[in-house]
Amino acid sequence: MKTALVTGGSRGIGLAIARELGVNGYQVAVMATRHESCYPESTRLLRDAGVSYAWFAGDIGRSEDRIRVVRETAERFGEIHVLVNNAGVAPKVRADLLEMTEESFDYVMETNTKGNMFMTQAAALQMMRQPLYGGKRGTIVNISSCSSRVSSVNRGEYCVSKAGISMLTQLYADRLAPEGIFVYEIRPGVIRTDMTSQVEEKYTELISQGMFPIARWGTPEDVAKAVRAFCSDDFCYTTGNYIDVDGGFHIRRL
Repeated sequence: MKTALVTGGSRGIGLAIARELGVNGYQVAVMATRHESCYPESTRLLRDAGVSYAWFAGDIGRSEDRIRVVRETAERFGEIHVLVNNAGVAPKVRADLLEMTEESFDYVMETNTKGNMFMTQAAALQMMRQPLYGGKRGTIVNISSCSSRVSSVNRGEYCVSKAGISMLTQLYADRLAPEGIFVYEIRPGVIRTDMTSQVEEKYTELISQGMFPIARWGTPEDVAKAVRAFCSDDFCYTTGNYIDVDGGFHIRRL
């Protein structure tokens, strides 16, 4: 049985990914900032779905936590076949680009971009020690955002952090292809999660105005299904690719 490590797996998109992969035959290592006892509803959902999982508490922004979780996942399950870099934060306060603080920039970049870069490094080094399985040694999926390409001047640090993930996808895809490790990116649009709850009214209005060709909110499950597709053995002649899971928002229209 293959093993998937999902960061930020305690709720929202990460939890949906953990469940989706779990019900499709993966053992799942869930990395979250706190112990599983702090997330009773999340763990109940995984158990009710019959997911075989282990929970690891740690901060994706801390080197020692990243290295420990990769090591303990490999020790627990034997190998790591999939890494889903989902963990991410939004600015604590939305502020105009000319008022953004360095502290806010560092806070967002520490988790979203630096955490992604070095979690990928740690997992890739583990995958490189493993034999080929289904034509590859591993799959890495980065969850970025439509904000990697769309300007939001009241949360510039978030946009920059997600644009960085897009480049990390290209860099690691290039470096790891000879090792049999393939890297992909998913760019969610307006997904109904805790992160978007503060601007629900704004986005609901934009949907009603026709901003999105598929006129509804996206769900965490929409993103999870795209992750599952990339993790399958059906994309073994592709790497560095991305999918917009955004209801067609990326289409430029007149």
